[in-house]
Amino acid sequence: MRALKTKLRIFDSHFLPHSRHVLHLSTSNKSSKPSHPHKTTQQQLSISDIDASRSLFNEITEILGSDTVFPDHSPSGFLFPLETPYAQVGFKEKHDCTEDVCENAEESAGVDKDENFPDLEDTQLSKMGEEDMVRMVGEIMEIIRGEHGFVSLEERLENMGYCELNVEVFDRVLKRCFKMPRLGLRVFDWLKVKDGFSHTTRTYNTMLCLAGEAKEFGLVKKLVEEMDECGVQKDVNTWTILVSQYGKVKKISEALLAFENMQKCGCEPDAVSYKTVIRMLCSSGKGDIAMEFYNDMIRKDIVLDDVRLYKMLMNCMAKSGDVAAVSLLGNDMTRLSLMPESSVLGCMLKSFCISGRIKEALELIRDLKYKDVVLEPGYFETLVRGLCKEGRISDALEIVEIMKRKDIVDGNVHRIIINGYLRRNDIRMALDVFQSMNESGYVLTVSTYTELIQHLFRLSRYAEACMLYGEMLGKGIKPDIVAITAMVAGHVSQNRISEAWKIFKSMECQGIKPTWKSYSVFVKELCKASRTDDIIKVLYEMQASKIVIKYEVFHWVITYMENKGELALKEKVQQMHSASKLVPENFNESEKQASLINEVGEDTEVGQSKLDKNVDCSSLHPIPKTYSEQDVRDVCKILSSSLHWSSIQEQLEKSTIEFTPEFVTDTLQICRMHGYTVLNFFSWVGKQPGYRHTIESYNIAIKIAGCGKDFKHMRSLFYEMRRNNYPITPETWTIMILLYGRTGLTEMAMNCFNEMKADGYSPSRSTYKFLIIALCGKKGRKIDDALKIYNEMISSGHVPDKELTETYLGCLCETGRISEARKCIDSLQKSGYTVPLSYSLFIRALCRAGKVEEALKLVEEVGAEKSSVEKLTSGSVIHGLLQKGKLEEALTKVNAMKQEGIKPTIHVYTSLIVHFFKEKQVEKATEIYQEMQESGYEANVVTYSALIRGYMNVGRYDDAWNVFYRMKFKGPFPDFKTYSMFLSCLCKVGRSEEAMRLISYMLESGIVPSTINFRTVFYGLNREGKQGLARAVMQQKSEMIRKRKLIT
Repeated sequence: MRALKTKLRIFDSHFLPHSRHVLHLSTSNKSSKPSHPHKTTQQQLSISDIDASRSLFNEITEILGSDTVFPDHSPSGFLFPLETPYAQVGFKEKHDCTEDVCENAEESAGVDKDENFPDLEDTQLSKMGEEDMVRMVGEIMEIIRGEHGFVSLEERLENMGYCELNVEVFDRVLKRCFKMPRLGLRVFDWLKVKDGFSHTTRTYNTMLCLAGEAKEFGLVKKLVEEMDECGVQKDVNTWTILVSQYGKVKKISEALLAFENMQKCGCEPDAVSYKTVIRMLCSSGKGDIAMEFYNDMIRKDIVLDDVRLYKMLMNCMAKSGDVAAVSLLGNDMTRLSLMPESSVLGCMLKSFCISGRIKEALELIRDLKYKDVVLEPGYFETLVRGLCKEGRISDALEIVEIMKRKDIVDGNVHRIIINGYLRRNDIRMALDVFQSMNESGYVLTVSTYTELIQHLFRLSRYAEACMLYGEMLGKGIKPDIVAITAMVAGHVSQNRISEAWKIFKSMECQGIKPTWKSYSVFVKELCKASRTDDIIKVLYEMQASKIVIKYEVFHWVITYMENKGELALKEKVQQMHSASKLVPENFNESEKQASLINEVGEDTEVGQSKLDKNVDCSSLHPIPKTYSEQDVRDVCKILSSSLHWSSIQEQLEKSTIEFTPEFVTDTLQICRMHGYTVLNFFSWVGKQPGYRHTIESYNIAIKIAGCGKDFKHMRSLFYEMRRNNYPITPETWTIMILLYGRTGLTEMAMNCFNEMKADGYSPSRSTYKFLIIALCGKKGRKIDDALKIYNEMISSGHVPDKELTETYLGCLCETGRISEARKCIDSLQKSGYTVPLSYSLFIRALCRAGKVEEALKLVEEVGAEKSSVEKLTSGSVIHGLLQKGKLEEALTKVNAMKQEGIKPTIHVYTSLIVHFFKEKQVEKATEIYQEMQESGYEANVVTYSALIRGYMNVGRYDDAWNVFYRMKFKGPFPDFKTYSMFLSCLCKVGRSEEAMRLISYMLESGIVPSTINFRTVFYGLNREGKQGLARAVMQQKSEMIRKRKLIT
């Protein structure tokens, strides 16, 4: 064990394997471990080596061809009683908190065998009856799960009325908190302060499992320290749990340290402890260290009786080329009678083939022949698989020919050959083998069809892939979720979105429930196809199916929207992401996500064109998190706790958190409302030893400064990037242009744009988009500059998206530049916009500018596409007619739509509601709203805002507040426009004090009130003679500005 301890101490620097003396299969076998195990065999072979390998292969083919084969009827993979069905060569592990740790209890007569948390140690039978114990555990779990916020969990536990708090009962309760570890921690902490109750080693072990499964390793460390402080003895299970939990997240150093501390504390590792550490090391590719532990285990006469673990260790050693170690493991498996000798030899052969060690595999077969071992059919199949994996298909086919002569070929061998050709992207040969299988009557599996379909889609052979899928269905082969997902991805790649949705929905008919993986593939492909509306729809589907939307999906969507320039949608999806990860127990995650998805959905409309195919989706890949979300929440809590930076800095310096760029980026995103503190934090963390900001973290800091209108500091950060030799990207310039333009500082935005070009940077499509939108805005409008920049954008080969086109056309129509608008439509059609879409955008812009007559004339000019244009623009035309007071014409169009079987859109219904409220016809407005609901529409933010404005205009203030609170608590949540409109309406009717509440609600919701919002409330309160409240509003404004600016 002394040698092992030495290895643990030098683990982080380097590992040099010790020599081993083991029994080989033959005296001719030698360890062939190369100095660079990760390089392929072909790269290392000299010409003489290749000749020797070919000679060896020829010798083996002669052996195989002459040998008699006895058919084996065991299932493929050599499955025996000591194995589980998935215990072949993979590293799949049981979904327990800690599998082998739990085996300690299985050897004893424990009374509790909970499904998620088997007993962790021996227990005595409780004095309490089993039935009473089960009843009490059930009652306590009802209390834990039934918390609603009005009465705290701790209060409800106090009111249980149990005279005695039984340790065994609460240990079972904690184990059942597997999926809600935070609630388990609250129960655990509550028990600490109860008289007469003391936590035991057993309850601490259970809590360590809960914390580890939640990946809260700060809590794990705290619990271990508590055990020392409270004098609670650590047993072998405690240390084994630590090894297991650290191992699962690849914290190898911490896991090995825990194992070493176990021995220092006088706890002798048992079989479960050794199995846990060996499995961890094998899963991490540290087979050489794992073998040291195995040797130590053997020296202590501890028996390893886990076939699956033997195979894992054997695979690791074969991968490193250590033939001696593989032989030793095989001998031990045979000696312990874990498997028949022939099966053990098959496992050894398989480990060499999987690891790409074909030479060693061939030598093993030669040894078997010399020892007169009967060669089983499984050996042939394994060798074929290994040869194909290494790209030696011609050699594999020679083995197949030998198998044919011996009549031991089945469909599985052909599938291996097909897979080998597909690995080489030789689809023609793969299809040839596939066709020969069909003709020979072999039963084809769904996985074979799926692999071929996927490769055909990759080669853009769409029709052939669909035909193959149809052939599979025609033969009665039921598709699985992988096959259906492959078809969905293929349809999306060819822009056949309706077909993709159809086949995705077919899962339900076949009794297949879509998984997170199938949804994520769908989202990723939609990002590549630039289908914003469908992406939002998939997010909604995920929420409706109660599937938690994971980090990587959010990352793909946010990155896509950023590249596409969908800034508003990007911000809302980011809000949704933040809502999904902050304080999980404080709200129902699925409901919160649903309301935000509904809000995002309002910004997507029918008729999106097949544009923006050039979006770079290469960055759409999951970013692994290297930090704890609990640490992020702790830092955010510190940053939002006080405005005194010195006290915040003191707390940060006391923390033991390791700051990484990803950690800092996440923190900046979440705490962006606290600009003053966050920017100080950004500056402080940049000066910490070993830390360096990234371009992304600088860009976020620039955004935070600009959003707080702290443009001086925004520029200061930009210059700091230059001084520190960070490459300035077009994205950084675009962010500054966007922030200047959003506040109406269009002159500054233009100067920034010109400076960007003068420095040699090429503006991106997003740069052009945000600058043009700013120039077209009502505040700081510069129409001539907008025309110039738009033409420059088109000349540069950039295609404007729908948001930019709507804004640009709207500005042209409002300023009477109709001829320029027509030129814009012509250029859009040359860039790929369809005729109906381009004309519908123009018509909407005319209607919004109050030029309904021109819009109606334009509809008549369309020609063959007239019907499509009318469907797309019906809402805008009706809205324009109602604005002009032409109710009869508007209603005539609505009735005509209904007669043609076209259901009026939510836009039409909302326009009618606005009109009838304006005319003081409240009953008619509510009647339209009810009709809209009966038609299957859910009111969106715009509809609810219309109801609030309408009720305010007719003096029904309570009804307006009821609608607002319905939005606030049930969604869709009020946005900035809703708050601003409601606030203005309240101040107009002398209810400015109520408007003050809205300012607070905005801040609570993460929406920043504008200067105009504060000014409106301030003037309203002064008009009402409430000067004291008016001063309080201005103080609130000053406080908010101070929070958001670094320089005040």
